[in-house]
Amino acid sequence: MTSGPDGEGRERPVMHLAYLDAGSGSLIVQVVVGGVAGAAVAVKLYWRRLVSRFRRQPTDPMGAAPGGRQQRQSADS
Repeated sequence: MTSGPDGEGRERPVMHLAYLDAGSGSLIVQVVVGGVAGAAVAVKLYWRRLVSRFRRQPTDPMGAAPGGRQQRQSADS
């Protein structure tokens, strides 16, 4: 126990109840590892969408259709 001042300048005992046993530490480690694994899976799933936001669009005005998509060439021509 430590002492801390009360409002009148007197010392009063203060109890700090902060105890982490092995089970609590294990739970904290599992939460951190699970969060990192979840973030890694989310990045893997949305990687293409994320990268496409930062990728430059082609500037070829002849091959680009309205909406930014490339026009397909048919096999006949």
